[in-house]
Amino acid sequence: MTPRLLVVAKAPVAGLVKTRLGAEVGMERAAELAAAALLDTLRTCTATVGAERCRLALHGDLTEAVDGRRLLAALVGWRIHPQRGHGLGDRLAAAHLDLADEAPGPVVQVGMDTPQVTADLLGHVIDGLADHDAVLGDAEDGGWWVLGLADPRKATVLRAVPMSTPTTGIDTRRALEAAGLSVGRTAVLDDVDTAVDAASVVAECPDDSAFARLWSGMQVRAR
Repeated sequence: MTPRLLVVAKAPVAGLVKTRLGAEVGMERAAELAAAALLDTLRTCTATVGAERCRLALHGDLTEAVDGRRLLAALVGWRIHPQRGHGLGDRLAAAHLDLADEAPGPVVQVGMDTPQVTADLLGHVIDGLADHDAVLGDAEDGGWWVLGLADPRKATVLRAVPMSTPTTGIDTRRALEAAGLSVGRTAVLDDVDTAVDAASVVAECPDDSAFARLWSGMQVRAR
């Protein structure tokens, strides 16, 4: 069964997303970059499995977001679920459970901070679920950028994992293994939290990346 792809994201509204990056480049520009990163991610997911197998767990309102029209256009054919829960771990678990309630089958979840993700990278995670109960892709900052689960109900373990710490990746792997799951690995990626991160990620983005194009344009204007 082809997995469903789940993107967990915030509507890119200035001052509410990418605030660390915003402290360096300005909150409006940070929101523009967040929107571009999300757009790249949505397009890659659609290209990987088709829009009908893609889901967005959304916090906020895209009609109020930077570049909301383009984001909504990229979401044609997707199903959108509102996020629910009181912390990131709780919201991630709830997003997986919403998909489990919708239908059985594997789920591969990503965020909006890795615009360099490609269909090949997601395909590696999908392939890994043939041999493992879970596949976890670590991030360079100690977190993780992708989680694939053969049974999305197992995402309940995320509720007990401290998120946004330097050990979130290790802690998540341990929680999955403690639940009896075999956990495969995939590529380690940078995610975008700072200007240094953005410059590193741009070097890995595909040629048609909206994020890379926007970041490069910002650097030209800053000279």
